Amino acid sequence: MGVKAVLGMFAVLSLVLAGCGKPVPRNTAVYMLIDTSGTYTQEIEKAQKIINYLLGTLATGDSLAVAKIDSGSFSEKDIVAKVTFDSKPSQANSQKRAFQTAINRFVGRVSSSAYTDITGGMIQGIEFLNETGAGSKYILVFSDLKEEIQKGQVRDFPINFNGIKVSAINVTKLRTDNVDPREYLDRLEAWKTRVESGGGTWRVVNDLNRIETLLGDRREN
Repeated sequence: MGVKAVLGMFAVLSLVLAGCGKPVPRNTAVYMLIDTSGTYTQEIEKAQKIINYLLGTLATGDSLAVAKIDSGSFSEKDIVAKVTFDSKPSQANSQKRAFQTAINRFVGRVSSSAYTDITGGMIQGIEFLNETGAGSKYILVFSDLKEEIQKGQVRDFPINFNGIKVSAINVTKLRTDNVDPREYLDRLEAWKTRVESGGGTWRVVNDLNRIETLLGDRREN
């Protein structure tokens, strides 16, 4: 066998081995952040509709967490409920019922926060998603996207979203936005830039009749 033939065989073998790498996980992980500041708590029942959709859509092996955005959201204590659904459908259904009960309890008792640490919530969400090892990762932000942090907190720095799909949901307009609509548009653009510059993707879903599109591409990865 000639040298060229041998080299050709090695080239083919290399391509075959490269194609036999570790398979990409097919599961999905979702981290939903719920704004609890000011009057936005009046919107919280709408968040239940989204959570019910997630519970009905996510399957065995998928992960879901719901957390509140408050004064300092970079903490495990702000996670209202989290779960990775069992491989047994019957057990997964039990987990979903328990999750829904925890959410209903949270909605019934939620109190308004004086501050809105969206950045801290995003960082906590990224940690959760990365720990799941899921192939498709989502952060859903149910908020007006107006970040107000406590004095001394530092949040103005880049965030590594690393392929995470971020959706801002129900981004209501503030009273000041009605005076100057540019404030609303600037808020959306600032978060879009921050997410995309950190390697994530960004979209806004204000029509809650379109929530079925939130995870529509989750099996493409």
